[in-house]
Amino acid sequence: MSTFIPSAKEINRKWFVVDASGKTLGRLATKAADVLSGKTNPKYVPYIDMGDHVIVINAEKIRITGLKSQQKVYRRYTGFPGGLREESYTRLLSRRPEKIIEEAVKGMLPKSKLGRAMGSKLKVYRGDQHPHQAQAPEVLEVQA
Repeated sequence: MSTFIPSAKEINRKWFVVDASGKTLGRLATKAADVLSGKTNPKYVPYIDMGDHVIVINAEKIRITGLKSQQKVYRRYTGFPGGLREESYTRLLSRRPEKIIEEAVKGMLPKSKLGRAMGSKLKVYRGDQHPHQAQAPEVLEVQA
């Protein structure tokens, strides 16, 4: 018997759309990361990018539980001395809600060239409109 290894021609990528209205950030991020990495595909191979595209709409209506809305802080480093920048969850939600979902999902993907390729298939939009109607995305259900 030989092991089945899919080639690039055999990978059919689908498009999924997720409405983030009232959904919990962690549950949405894990579901999106599974689809992006291809773990929902029966032909899944860990060393090949088998994942599908994910579109997240209504990013500003995402919710988080507990006291995280007051305590959560996003940090980034500019590369210069004293260049640590911090921004609270509430401020980032009002300024760039897409960034919150992108960071949550990309944090669940591998930290490698393959993980960056998976992360590039994630599209996040603030409102309920997106420019990917031509791809005929299917609705992906996530528990609230």
